[in-house]
Amino acid sequence: MFFSYTSPTPLNPLKKLFLLLSFLLCPLLPATLAEGPVLLDLEYARVGEQSLALDLFLPDAKPAGLVVYVHGGGWRSGSKLDCPIRGLRNKGFAVASVDYRLSGFAKFPAAVHDIKAAIRFLRNSSEKYGYPSDKIAIAGSSAGGHLAALVGLSEGSPSLEGDIGENAGVSSRVCGIISFFGASNLNTILAQSTEFGLQMRVPALSLFLGGSPQEKPELAALASPVTHVNAGDPPVLLLHGDADPQMPPQQSEELVEVCKKAGVPVALHVLPGSKHGGSEFYDATRMELVLAFLKQTMDSPRLGAGAP
Repeated sequence: MFFSYTSPTPLNPLKKLFLLLSFLLCPLLPATLAEGPVLLDLEYARVGEQSLALDLFLPDAKPAGLVVYVHGGGWRSGSKLDCPIRGLRNKGFAVASVDYRLSGFAKFPAAVHDIKAAIRFLRNSSEKYGYPSDKIAIAGSSAGGHLAALVGLSEGSPSLEGDIGENAGVSSRVCGIISFFGASNLNTILAQSTEFGLQMRVPALSLFLGGSPQEKPELAALASPVTHVNAGDPPVLLLHGDADPQMPPQQSEELVEVCKKAGVPVALHVLPGSKHGGSEFYDATRMELVLAFLKQTMDSPRLGAGAP
């Protein structure tokens, strides 16, 4: 068991303090939290002067596969530091937590272009870091769940692949999609929302799209995972609380119906009484569901794996 750090850029004083505390506190933490190397701030692409980076958490043995995690925050906030599934590395999977351009700095589809660039970088780096290039799944929570589903279901879309990064020609395909309480249809979400949800979603959508869905229905459709579902798409696992006041549970139900019609394997796990997020979404019971899903999608020849 060990903890290692690799950074391609000089550390600022705050990161140095964080790392020092990490090393000092490691002996006080459960052993599973100190397993495997951690590589922080790996630059996967640049946009102008902006560096786009990810953190890579590796198990202490050869990874069975890689899960790319997309953080939430209403498309306008959050960072790769928020990665509640990093514990999957203690189950043999590598986890990459990705930063992407937020909507206050770049409108849709910038975030999608960035995440696809991260997947291409990670696939191209698979030999270096030890995970199989054809066993890459994607997961995300809230806005990150929406982006994970959109990225995973839109392989080959000319408008959404983008040209970010230095790995042109490398596939951005994933072998499985996991969305924790994410959106699926930006043209129906507001009609399904509670009053509280509208207070959250109206400004977030306007910033993300550069206007409301009513003002930009075609762009909202392009940004909706349900629009991109086709036979042959990777399997989808959805987790949603039935008392979610921010992200209507109907959003997951819509994606289930569209996937079923297209013949795409899909499962929805509803958490009774759960709201928008919470530790129960990442507890042992839910992580066993996630692990079973990952093993099935990565090991099943019928379902197929991501393109190398």
